[in-house]
Amino acid sequence: MGPPASRDASGGSATVVVSQKVRAGCDHDYQRWQEKMTRAAETFDGFEGTEVYPPGTEASNEWVVVFRFGSLDQLTSWLDSERRRSLLTEGAPFFEGPQAQEVLRGGASVRQDTVTAVVSHEVRRGREKDFLHWQSRVLKAQEKFPGFRGSELFQPVEGVQDRWVAMFRFDTRGHLDEWLDSDERAKLLKEGGNYFTAYDVRKVPSAFSGWFRFGERAGEEVPPNWKQAMSVVLALYPTVTVLNLTVGHAFDDVKLPGYVGLFLSNCLSVAILTWFLMPLVNRALAFWLTPSRSRTMRVQLIGVGAVLLCWALLITIFGLTTQ
Repeated sequence: MGPPASRDASGGSATVVVSQKVRAGCDHDYQRWQEKMTRAAETFDGFEGTEVYPPGTEASNEWVVVFRFGSLDQLTSWLDSERRRSLLTEGAPFFEGPQAQEVLRGGASVRQDTVTAVVSHEVRRGREKDFLHWQSRVLKAQEKFPGFRGSELFQPVEGVQDRWVAMFRFDTRGHLDEWLDSDERAKLLKEGGNYFTAYDVRKVPSAFSGWFRFGERAGEEVPPNWKQAMSVVLALYPTVTVLNLTVGHAFDDVKLPGYVGLFLSNCLSVAILTWFLMPLVNRALAFWLTPSRSRTMRVQLIGVGAVLLCWALLITIFGLTTQ
């Protein structure tokens, strides 16, 4: 196998992956600020979408945000805009340390699988070919680990950033951590020190991605987390309510301990969501959930309105039938 194929910086869509450590106690302020940043980005030409990923662990408190635009020029226009600089100044009190970002041209969405690692490298001048061959060895090693789902390598973008960026995906955080903590990777990193001066790793999780798949391009067609959360609540609320009214009473009648009954109810809830209700919700709301089909404000408003209306109907129905 030769060196891994790297993404050409010649055209196509463009993505920026931004990571930022947020000061303790500032999470809510940061989220409100990030919403303002997203609304501002939406007004720029070529904007295709954004995803916000909360910290994988409470200790890290590192948020990752992905902005996608139709072309590199459109993305650069946003990154260099006065509006964005003004918002960065406004949000500075919430940040701990400088912001890190990687610009990717022509790549797939970072949400392709459950968890993605984004690794940036500062490659030594003149060692680019050696770095590519080293990356090929890294890929061969990754492929042997359980849960590996693919890898991409992105070249530096002239005038925007000079780092090489590797993205690799695993099906679970546990499998990703198994690779990141492995002795084999440690040996490869030691060798790689001959070809790059520094590197940085960030993990990009997806909260409910296993419940949201749309066709052959399911990896790219996963809705943003806020839509996922609204849809999950839509299916979860009636599931939990009905189980409490039926199975819950049955558990009480047989004197089953509460903690055992709760465990069994949770198992039933997840099973019902995974194999019955979430597929129905996906089909009914595909026009709104599928990113490629929900790019207009009209579709966004219709989708949100439909979910809110369903919430209200369910609350009304259960309110009338349980009193």
